[in-house]
Amino acid sequence: MTTFHHALRRHFVFRSLAAWLAAGSMATAAVPAAMAQDGSAAASRTPTGKVPAAVSVLSIVEHPSLDALRDGLHDELKDAGYQDGKSLHWAYQSAQGNQGTAVQIARKFVGDRPDVIVPIATPAAQAVVSATHQIPVVYNAITDPIAAQIVKSMAPSGTNVTGVSDKLVADRQVAFIKRVVPDVKRVGIIYSPAEANSVSATREMKVALEKQGISLVEVAAPRSIDVGQAAQRLVGKVDVIYTSNDNNVISAYESVIKVANAAKIPLICADRSSVQRGATGAMAIDYYRMGRQTGRMVLRILNGEKPGDIASETSDRLDITLNLDAARRQGATLSPELKAEASEIFGKP
Repeated sequence: MTTFHHALRRHFVFRSLAAWLAAGSMATAAVPAAMAQDGSAAASRTPTGKVPAAVSVLSIVEHPSLDALRDGLHDELKDAGYQDGKSLHWAYQSAQGNQGTAVQIARKFVGDRPDVIVPIATPAAQAVVSATHQIPVVYNAITDPIAAQIVKSMAPSGTNVTGVSDKLVADRQVAFIKRVVPDVKRVGIIYSPAEANSVSATREMKVALEKQGISLVEVAAPRSIDVGQAAQRLVGKVDVIYTSNDNNVISAYESVIKVANAAKIPLICADRSSVQRGATGAMAIDYYRMGRQTGRMVLRILNGEKPGDIASETSDRLDITLNLDAARRQGATLSPELKAEASEIFGKP
């Protein structure tokens, strides 16, 4: 090999080594930046700051209750001064009831590195919590976040997760059922066996009903398309149909209403929107107000608090909502006292 070739070879080796060292330095420098961006507390954001706050929202499905929750969250941020496209980068996606899609969206949101991710309902929260242990997560619309393994307790988690549960006390739900149908002996419930929320609520309702000498008839509906047939299986077996905050069931609620109307079985639910759609009544959480409550948590994180220092919350206010037209169609007689206590009444007197 000539002297020229030796010199040329040394030149290329030197350039390759220099490039490798430079790349290594850039990668090393990038790591702290990424870690800072993906830390367990969001960088402090304000509506007047130079950097917009980034909030990503993943809903497992779209139905009136979850949509109201999303809107309440958005309105709370807007009322705090955050403006879409200016001081707020708002990203919303629905998984359309598909767990695989929820996992994909969760991974995309984590890759986007927002300041906060807000998953709506249990399957969405499970997807997000599995995808990140650093980005702040504020869950909501989860009946039992402990059973769903979102948090270990309702106390501050010490992790990147906090949120708001829509858990209802089963004893109070049973008391409301008895006010609508005083001589009730058998209650039917439709639930999704794959949703931890629904399984937990069904188990708790069974215990609460048995304490009152009332039996529970359970029918599983693994998919939304199974809900109508599940409701039909309750005809002739129950005095009341009760639905918890099961996303599969609520997504196909019209099929339950159709069965309840045809069989004249009072339909009692756990959310206001389903009463508006055609259930007889509910003692329920206002999901828009819960969205506002979630928004206040998000604001605390945007202001620099760590999610692990914020205890999970529940909504302690329940409102009675009645639908007089539905009650007539389903054969329920509502007392004047119950009507007087209602916060909202749909239908003609």
